[in-house]
Amino acid sequence: MHFSPRPYQTDAINRLLVSPYHLLALRMGTGKTAIALSAVEELTYNRFEITKTLVVAPKRVAELVWHTEAAKWNHTKDLGVTRVLGTRQQRLQALSQHADVYVINRENFPWLVQHYGNDWPFNCVIIDENRGFKNRGSESWQSLKKVRKLIKRLYLLTGTPAPNTLLELWPQVSIMDCGRRLGPGITHFRDKYFVPDKRNGRIIYSWKLRPGAEEEIYQRVSDVMMHVKSPLVLPDRIDNIVPVSFDMERYDELRTEFVSGSITAANAAVLVGKLSQIANGAVYDELGDVEEIHAAKLEALEEIVEQGEPVLCFTAYQHDQARILRHFKNYRVETFDGEPSLKRWQQGQIDLLLMHPASGGHGVDGLQLGGSVMVWFGLPFSLDLYEQANARIHRSGQTQRVMVHHLVAVESIDEQIMEVLTTKGNMQQALLKAVTQMKGGLTV
Repeated sequence: MHFSPRPYQTDAINRLLVSPYHLLALRMGTGKTAIALSAVEELTYNRFEITKTLVVAPKRVAELVWHTEAAKWNHTKDLGVTRVLGTRQQRLQALSQHADVYVINRENFPWLVQHYGNDWPFNCVIIDENRGFKNRGSESWQSLKKVRKLIKRLYLLTGTPAPNTLLELWPQVSIMDCGRRLGPGITHFRDKYFVPDKRNGRIIYSWKLRPGAEEEIYQRVSDVMMHVKSPLVLPDRIDNIVPVSFDMERYDELRTEFVSGSITAANAAVLVGKLSQIANGAVYDELGDVEEIHAAKLEALEEIVEQGEPVLCFTAYQHDQARILRHFKNYRVETFDGEPSLKRWQQGQIDLLLMHPASGGHGVDGLQLGGSVMVWFGLPFSLDLYEQANARIHRSGQTQRVMVHHLVAVESIDEQIMEVLTTKGNMQQALLKAVTQMKGGLTV
């Protein structure tokens, strides 16, 4: 297939070719993989500046995306892409093969750094969906720091560079430029651009930007960061809340007493998760067994599936998927398992496709070719996961108006989560507030 880059894609490719390090912060569906592969092909075979490229990606992205994307385009199909996955022996076997691009999952990246040490062979490293590299205390970030001086070109790809706070930007930029643009340390960066927000005496719980700080930060990193908020013209997306109700006796009992039958919550933080499960219709007890509470969301989901359009359904817990599979025996229902189910979805062979946002939120391309209806059976505790998952359907290639249904149990924790997702607020602060209220015996 011939690759005809859009203007912003051409700009992005040129940025990667010119700069030895870059943060490509483009929204879902903007073709970051194709952009990066185009740069790698040019740098490897035309400019001879790099010889081996390492891609570090979420596991499912490493399994599915990079080799298929490279084979898709005429100008990158000759790039040799090897997946460094599986057991230690399988990974070593993959590393022994000659290739242009080696793709490893994020969990095994620290192992790779330890394996090679100072004999690091990759002069180009691409961090795809850099969620594990936004925290300087993470094992992934620390591992990258160990080999940073041995890397000639470093590219970070993400759709959400700082979904919660711009404090998350410092680890990403500093690992590229060694603190030149935003300061040598996170404390310096924080003190220069932020002021204390929520605090208890000397303990500061959160920070807020100083007036004008956001513009100054983005200006300082503009030469090494491309951020396009809306480069694509997409069909409308309609967000719909489907309220569901159920007998709240068990919910209220657990909320106020922290125990209801065989269901207990050791503390208020655990309680939030238990209440979220009950809102979905089932909950794990002390032994890990599933106790079913109600079928309200199953019935609401069935009403949507009965409309006859393929439905992509995001679930929060394993028991959600198990109950849906049992309930929808008369439909063609599958749990997403990679390329096989993706192809069946695109061919119209699936009525209801189940997926967890953590596994399907990043890097799974092509879902928009199989349908335009999404359902959130269980709401996520992460704005990042929520936005990434929605972009699986509402992205380039989608030709129909997208409908996103949210099954929300009324008078439950669902309503608070939905409010945060809608207003793009701070999930941690909202749940902390909910926990505080629960401790005081107040209504959620």
